[in-house]
Amino acid sequence: MIDLYTWSTPNGRKVSIMLEECKLDYNLIPINIIKDEQFEEKFLSISPNNKIPAIYDHETNISMMESGSILLYLSEKTGVFLPKENSGRWKRDEWLMFQMASLGPMLGQVHHFVKFNAGKSAYAEERYYNEALRIYGVLDKRLGESQFVAGSDYGIVDISIWPWISRYEWQNIDLNKFSNILRWYKEIASREAVIKGYDVPSMGAEIPIP
Repeated sequence: MIDLYTWSTPNGRKVSIMLEECKLDYNLIPINIIKDEQFEEKFLSISPNNKIPAIYDHETNISMMESGSILLYLSEKTGVFLPKENSGRWKRDEWLMFQMASLGPMLGQVHHFVKFNAGKSAYAEERYYNEALRIYGVLDKRLGESQFVAGSDYGIVDISIWPWISRYEWQNIDLNKFSNILRWYKEIASREAVIKGYDVPSMGAEIPIP
């Protein structure tokens, strides 16, 4: 059994989707970041950086924080979405780092300055929105070359990126202008595990479809 500490965010959705894809039993422990529950001592013992998601695996007595590392852990644990060749593994890691270092942080800044604090800093709004457009362009080009982000097979890179793209409306992005992303986005949105893992914890959230 795995304890999943999470909230309804793109990073949180990565792990609930992955758990559903792996068909692993998990115990949901909501961490309400609106109420600052991520700063409580019990949670900090699992996630010292006070960020969701985090997991505790009762089978191995291993706790993990940081969504990207959790995806890698679950893939290694179960063999699900585990590349068979080194070339596939390196391509997976390359695009996973793109998500962790660029796509996630930059789109998060768009949420902060464009959606939640519009009008407070024209410079920040322009900077991060333009960066979002650049990142969407990088992703669209990649998906014009490959069915999924890391190659011909769906895997943890797609799981890491897709929840951020599912907030395209927060980013003032028209997915119809990125035909390759749109094709990929809709294909993943139809997966049973993605549908099950999206609204965790349950808040009535529905997957947006352009």
